[in-house]
Amino acid sequence: MKRHLFTSMVLSLVLCAPPSRAQIPTRIESFPLSAVRLGPSQFLRNQQADISYLLGLDADRLLAPYLKGAGLPPRAENYTNWENTGLDGHIGGHYLTALSYMYAATANPEIATRLDYFLSELRRAQQHRSDGYLGGVPNPDQIWNEIARGDIRAASFGLNDRWVPLYNIHKIYAGLRDAWLLAGRKDAREMLIRLADWMIREVSELSDEQIQQMLASEQGGLNETFADVYDITRDKKYLRLAHQFSDQRMLQPLLRGEDNLTGKHANTQIPKVIGYKRIADLEGLADWDRAAKFFWEVVIGQRSVSIGGNSMREHFNPTNDFSGLLESEQGPESCNTYNMLRLTKMLYQTTADKSYIDYYERALYNHILSILNPVQGGFVYFTPMRSGHYRVYSQPQTSMWCCVGTGLENPARYGEMIYAHEGQDLLVNLFIPSTLNWDGLTLTQSNHFPREAATTLTLDMKRARTFALKIRQPRWCQGMQVTVNGQSSDFQTSDGYLVINRKWAKGDVVHVTLPMHLSAETTPDGRPQYSFLYGPIVLAARTGTDRQDGLFADDSRGGHIAAGPKIPLSQMPALVGEADEVLSHLQPAEGRPLTFNLHGVTIPRFEGLTLVPFYQLHECRYQIYFPLYSEAEWAARQQEMAEQEQARLALEARTIDKIFCGEQQSESDHFFASERSWNGSEEGLHWRRTRSSFSYQLKTTAATLLRIQSIAGDRQPLRLRLDDHELGTFQTQPDGVLEVQLPEGLQLEKARLNLSAEPERETPRIVEIRVCK
Repeated sequence: MKRHLFTSMVLSLVLCAPPSRAQIPTRIESFPLSAVRLGPSQFLRNQQADISYLLGLDADRLLAPYLKGAGLPPRAENYTNWENTGLDGHIGGHYLTALSYMYAATANPEIATRLDYFLSELRRAQQHRSDGYLGGVPNPDQIWNEIARGDIRAASFGLNDRWVPLYNIHKIYAGLRDAWLLAGRKDAREMLIRLADWMIREVSELSDEQIQQMLASEQGGLNETFADVYDITRDKKYLRLAHQFSDQRMLQPLLRGEDNLTGKHANTQIPKVIGYKRIADLEGLADWDRAAKFFWEVVIGQRSVSIGGNSMREHFNPTNDFSGLLESEQGPESCNTYNMLRLTKMLYQTTADKSYIDYYERALYNHILSILNPVQGGFVYFTPMRSGHYRVYSQPQTSMWCCVGTGLENPARYGEMIYAHEGQDLLVNLFIPSTLNWDGLTLTQSNHFPREAATTLTLDMKRARTFALKIRQPRWCQGMQVTVNGQSSDFQTSDGYLVINRKWAKGDVVHVTLPMHLSAETTPDGRPQYSFLYGPIVLAARTGTDRQDGLFADDSRGGHIAAGPKIPLSQMPALVGEADEVLSHLQPAEGRPLTFNLHGVTIPRFEGLTLVPFYQLHECRYQIYFPLYSEAEWAARQQEMAEQEQARLALEARTIDKIFCGEQQSESDHFFASERSWNGSEEGLHWRRTRSSFSYQLKTTAATLLRIQSIAGDRQPLRLRLDDHELGTFQTQPDGVLEVQLPEGLQLEKARLNLSAEPERETPRIVEIRVCK
C-alpha cells in the first residue's frame, strides 16, 4: 500500500540543473508518429472512433469565424455553443492540429483531403487581409487596434471585453505549426510565419510591462509557439517575442521554488510552463528548466489524483484538502492532463528519467483513454471524483468545448511515447500493441495488456545489427522476466530499464512478463480515502445508471457539466477497518481478468461490488475513491455526513441557477460583465468584489429567492438590481450569507443581476450566487 504514488515518484526527479549552454541537449529522441502504427487494442478502437468524429465535423462551419475575420462571406454558419458566443474559431485551431497528427499517425487519405481543404481556406482568409492576421475572434479589428495603441483591459477570463482572445488565437498558431511539422504542409509554415510577424507588429508600440498586463488574460501557450517559430526560422525576433509573452507573475515564483498555485486556473498555467520549458531548451536556460521541473513535481506530487488528473472546477485545490474535489461534480479537466503529458514528454527527453514515463502511463491509461466514449463517440470535459456521479459526453454538432479540442487531438497522439531511442539504443516505454519502423528495422509489439501481464516484441530487419534493446521497468512491476527466442537471456538493469545488448537478427522474438499486483493510495493530503490500482490501472466500480441528466450534451453553455442529481455521499460505500489491511477488501473475481470483488463496505447493498479498470466504464455512475473508517469513526461520521448532505442537497434541489464567482468558466457561462471589479481566492474559495459593479445573466424561471454567499466577516453594503427591478441595498450576515426575496410575480426566464458598491466603498468578496425556488 502506498500513501500516494506520485509523492514518491517526484522525489526521484530532483535532479541537478544542467549547466547553462547554447541549448539543453535532448538525451532521448521520440519517433515521429509516422513511424508508429497502433495494433489491436482499446487505443486503436479509440483512434478509429476519433477519425469518425473528425470527419463528422463540418469543416466549413469550423472555418466560418476565420472567413468572417478576413471580411469574406462564410460558406456555412458558425457552430453554436462556444463557437458563436465569443470563443469563435478556437475549435478550428484544435481541428487543424488533430488532422495533422491523425494524418501522421494513420496516413488516412480522407484525413489528408480534409487537412488540405482546411488549409486552403485558411490561406484564402489570410491572403484577403493585407496585414497577415488570421483568427476567429469576432470583430477582430476593433480589439486588436485597441491593444496595439495600448488600450488594454485584461482579466483572467477576458481581454478588452472579449472571451480570452489570446487563448483563442494560440490555437491557430499551434495548428499551423503542427500542419508544417507533422504533416509537412509548406503553406502552413508560410501562414505561421506571417501570423507571427503580425503579432510582432501588433505589440511593437507596447512596453514589456503592457504586454505583461495583457497576459493577465488566459493566453494558452503563445510563448511556446513563438519559440517554435524561432526554431523553425532561427530568426531571434521570434525568440524575443516568446520572452515577451512569458508571464512573469507565474514564472518568478517558480524560479524561487515557491508553490502559489492554489486557487489559480489550472489550464491557464500549464501551457505557460510548457513555453518556459521550450524556451529553456532552446537557450540553455537552466533556471527556467528547473522552474518547469518544480512545477511538474508540485502538480503531480501534491495536486493530482490517482487517474493522473488535477483541478476542481478548473482550479488548483489546496494541497492539504482534497475534500472539495472529491465532492464536486466538476473534477479533473481533460485539457489539464493533455497539457501535463506534453510537459512530461519534454522533461523526459532532456533528463532520460523514466519516472516521467511512469506518470505518463498512469495518466494515459486512466484519464486520457477514459475520456472518449468508444461506442457513442464524444469527449469528456470534467471527470468527477465524486462517488456515485457520472460524466457528460460531447456531441459533434452541439459541443464545442476546449476539452473537445484537445480530445480530438489525444487519440492521434497515442503512439508518440510508446518507443524512443537514445542514439542507436531502442527504448520500449509503453506496452501498447503497435508497430515501429525505424531505419530498416520493424519491431512489432503484440499483447493483451493489461488483461494479460506480458508483451511480445518481434523484430524484422534485412541485415543483422547490434544495439541495445531497453525495456522500461515500471514502478508498479516487481520481478520482470524476459526471454529471447524462448530462452532466458542475459540482461542488465540501468536507469530503470532492462537492457539486452546483442546482435539482433530477423525473426528474433522477445517475450517479457510484467507481474502486476494490487495497490492502494490515498489522495495527496493523506486522508484515509483510497483508490485501488492493479499495476498502473485505476480500478472503479459501476454504481448505477439512473438520472444521468444531460449524459449526451446539448449546445448550452453549461452542457459539459454533469448537473444531474448527486447521490448523498453517506449513501455511497465506504470501507470499515484498518489502513494496513485496506487491500484485504478486494478479492480477484475468479475467471474474470482485471475484475475484483469489494467486501467489507458500509452499505450492505454494495457488498460484493465489482471493480474493473476505470477506462472501461462509460455511460454510468461510478466510484473511484473509497473512504476508510474505524468502527467508531463510521458511526459518528455517518450521522454527521447525513446532516451535511441533507442540507446541501436541499439547497441544490431548490437551486435554479448558480454562479461560482471569480471562476473563469462559471462566470463566462453566465455572460459576465464588469466595471472596476477584481477576483481572488482565500483558502481555496474564489471570490469577486468591485468598487463599481459587475453583473451576470441568470436563469430565473420560477425564482423566488436570491442567495449570495460571501467570505465570512465581509459585511460591506451591497446594492442589487435584477434587470429593471431595484432589489435594494443589503448587508450579509456574519457567516457571509445574504438571502433576498425576489418580487412576487416575477415571470422572467432570464435576467441580469447587477451587483454594485456604495460610493467610495467596496462590495464584500462574493463567492457564490444562487437563484432558488
